[in-house]
Amino acid sequence: MMRKRYYAARFACWELHLFLDTHPNNKEAARRLEEYQARAQRLGKEYEEKFGPLGETTQDTSRWAWISDPWPWEKEGN
Repeated sequence: MMRKRYYAARFACWELHLFLDTHPNNKEAARRLEEYQARAQRLGKEYEEKFGPLGETTQDTSRWAWISDPWPWEKEGN
């Protein structure tokens, strides 16, 4: 459910961004875009804290888990 709310907020951001391309002086749409951007950022952070990264760009790459022992085929790792 949390992921669905995150993607809904991101979709709203995208739609408002497109709307502002053709209506650049619409202050209400600009305000709503900022509101949805903040909401999407908050929901994304909450989701990642609970469930892990939403995409490849949000993952912490300072430690490469795929080279950590044990390897999947090693008995002591399973």
